[in-house]
Amino acid sequence: MTRSTARRWRISLVSNTPLVTLAAIWLALMLIAALFAPLLAPYGFAEQQPLQRLSPPSLLGYDTNFWLGSDHLGRDVLSRTIFAIRFSITLAVLGTLIGAMLGITLGMIAARRRGWLGETIMTMVDIQASLPFLIFAIIAVGLLGKSFWLIVIIIGFAGWERYARLTRGLVLDAEANGYAGALRILGAKTPRIYVLHILPNILGTLLVQMTLSFPESILLETGLSFLGLGVQPPLTSLGLMVSESRNYIVTAWWMAAAPSLAIVLTTLSFAIVGDWIRDKISHSL
Repeated sequence: MTRSTARRWRISLVSNTPLVTLAAIWLALMLIAALFAPLLAPYGFAEQQPLQRLSPPSLLGYDTNFWLGSDHLGRDVLSRTIFAIRFSITLAVLGTLIGAMLGITLGMIAARRRGWLGETIMTMVDIQASLPFLIFAIIAVGLLGKSFWLIVIIIGFAGWERYARLTRGLVLDAEANGYAGALRILGAKTPRIYVLHILPNILGTLLVQMTLSFPESILLETGLSFLGLGVQPPLTSLGLMVSESRNYIVTAWWMAAAPSLAIVLTTLSFAIVGDWIRDKISHSL
């Protein structure tokens, strides 16, 4: 990156649009909630107070001990939402990283091995992209059971084909530029060329793809938890909280309000910031 490009980046970081700034602030708050959930939550996420079940939010002027109200078991909605953000973001981050690493690896292999191996990988990419993944996720959870790491793996397999297709195209473009061939003439091996030279040059584009895929990972985890196939009690997640509030949506709407708002604002903020990063990278090239 040249000095002029770096200067433009610094200026653009300061002079963001208000929408991007608000989205970045919200994501920072979600990160703080995920990292420091035990310190921020007034109560434990599984702590029950049956005598105060379905208490309305004190923020609305009610004389209760819960800022965002309590649920059907007397658990603090605010505390559960903070811990749910932690669990949901952790699942989404781990799943996104698995999908990115798998897709990038297979994309590089497909770019290097353009025979039957490369064709097989790209056929798998086309199959994955053409089928509704949620159905297969439901089948996998139903057959293999419900566990934390199984959900992480399922989320990782949800979007690997995008990274594979994108990586293959970027690597082929880098090969066409000629510097990869020059490095081979100098004696560098293909794995070294790909990892130390090509990957750093295409990493920015791949990171943008990760920011755009992250909201979908959150929504997939939310959907599985809402169907009862994701995080299981006594743990909590945003989707599980929404699922538990279905029977109380009329009498205790606050049970669904906080987790639903967190889902909408978090996914929307990631999409806004991801689009902004993509635009900045495309303009700097």
